[in-house]
Amino acid sequence: MAHKRPPALDRIDIKILAALQRNGRMTIEKLAGMVGLTPRPCLERVRRLEAAGIIAGYQAVLALERLSKPVTIFAEIIMDKQGRGDRLEKRLTGIEEIVECWEVSGDRDYLARFVCSDLARYETLTTDLIDDSDIGVARIVSHIALRPVRRFSGYPASLFAAPAHPAKRR
Repeated sequence: MAHKRPPALDRIDIKILAALQRNGRMTIEKLAGMVGLTPRPCLERVRRLEAAGIIAGYQAVLALERLSKPVTIFAEIIMDKQGRGDRLEKRLTGIEEIVECWEVSGDRDYLARFVCSDLARYETLTTDLIDDSDIGVARIVSHIALRPVRRFSGYPASLFAAPAHPAKRR
């Protein structure tokens, strides 16, 4: 689906986005009350933000520790040859236990967050990556997460507004 050009956001749009990050299941009536609108205009704004691709979706945040005892590992992935990034990225996106992965600057190439059933599963996954000469992984540096200090709970509302561009000098 092609996204429309992102609309300019006003303070009410920013309030809507901030509120929906905290609770994406609230009713339009409650959201409208929080942002100072009646339900119909509020719904129209939400739909406009969805159509523009600014609201990319809604999902449930799970308390995984209530279902199982997973292990979270942050892995720094270092490639031996830079020309194989597309192969590696395709492989990484196919690994279910990688819940997030970023290409990064510096002497590491990727930072991936694995959530595995146990360390043996993680070891199998990373050994397979290193042993596959077609994707060019030289080394993986692993950091086992001990406990969360702060979990992701949404982006800062200050990032929602486009930065003001200084006037051009003549």
